[in-house]
Amino acid sequence: TINPPGDAYEAASHLLGDHLLSHGFDIQYLTASDRPEHSTDHPRVNVLGRLEGRANRPLLHLNGHLDVVPPGDGWTLDPFSGLIRDGRLYGRGSSDMKAGLAAAVFAVEALRRAGVELTGTIEISGTADEESGGFAGVAWLAEHGYLAATRTDYVIIPEPFGPDRICVGHRGVHWFDLVTTGRTAHGSMPFLGVNAIDQMTVVLEAVRERLLPRLAARHTNLPVVPDLARRATLNLNTIVGGQHDGTGQTPCVPDRCVATFDRRFLPEEPLESVTAEIDQLLREVTSAHPEIRCEQRERMTVAPVRTPEGTPLIEALSEAIKQVTGKRADLVASPGTYDHKHVHRIAGIDQCVAYGPGQLELAHQPDEWCGIDDIVRTTQVLALTIMDLVS
Repeated sequence: TINPPGDAYEAASHLLGDHLLSHGFDIQYLTASDRPEHSTDHPRVNVLGRLEGRANRPLLHLNGHLDVVPPGDGWTLDPFSGLIRDGRLYGRGSSDMKAGLAAAVFAVEALRRAGVELTGTIEISGTADEESGGFAGVAWLAEHGYLAATRTDYVIIPEPFGPDRICVGHRGVHWFDLVTTGRTAHGSMPFLGVNAIDQMTVVLEAVRERLLPRLAARHTNLPVVPDLARRATLNLNTIVGGQHDGTGQTPCVPDRCVATFDRRFLPEEPLESVTAEIDQLLREVTSAHPEIRCEQRERMTVAPVRTPEGTPLIEALSEAIKQVTGKRADLVASPGTYDHKHVHRIAGIDQCVAYGPGQLELAHQPDEWCGIDDIVRTTQVLALTIMDLVS
């Protein structure tokens, strides 16, 4: 289920849905056909399973995203083999987050086999596009009322934080483009044009020399892991310039260059200041270099989020972790956003956390793996948590 482009969502949804259906769940397949990401070749299909107890409430929703990032280079084994070796499950998505989704499914199945009666209701969803923002997945479910504070009490997203850590929130994100505009001309006579890529190199130098040191000096009280992610960060994701289309190039002066950035900001940083700081940097650059034309264009901005400590969801998970692992639960926050942002911002649900097997640092890496013991312990913790909250 590689995203982009969003391969095999329909097949993956039906694989999960058929399994849940065979174990007593009512199933809905929900296609985000009104989203621009949806297409005939790559339909954005989500699956929602519902298992009702004696009452509709309390309702615990377990959500996992179906998509994985492309495998990339550097693998020493087949990234989609599902190889199990030395107590580890290898493959793209093993940690982020197919193992977490499996743990959620089998936690409910363990309770069914044990004859545990539910007083409330459990939902399990497999959703699209988390890796690209989640707008055709969890955001779409929330916008259409399938996830809402009026019907949903608790949400657990089994992202890979390990069997003794509860993720209570995340830093903010501002994805944006910097676009320089030049004037094209024949490549043999560059003096007749204005090279937008040359302009971008000046802008990138200013980002590196002026902005990055300021960001590195800022720290948050949010318990973000790993420790280096407690700083404000900025990553240059991609640069596209000129008239190159991937198959060849034209002998032209590039009249446009686009640099896409990933800015992660802290709860202590006002949202308005994040964009204003970049605009101010551009003003400084263009003041020193009047020939440069550069503007900032927003792609996506999401504020930081944190679930309050002491809520019933965190208390139930913490107690279950103590029972299973013998350790006190460690409350942490994610360096990147995940679908918690949509649960909080659109659905209005305050009690949402991430808890799942795997190591966060292995996500998106070559030779990604998840420990089998982690999967087992996490499944046990989830089962005990479900018993506490809805049985």
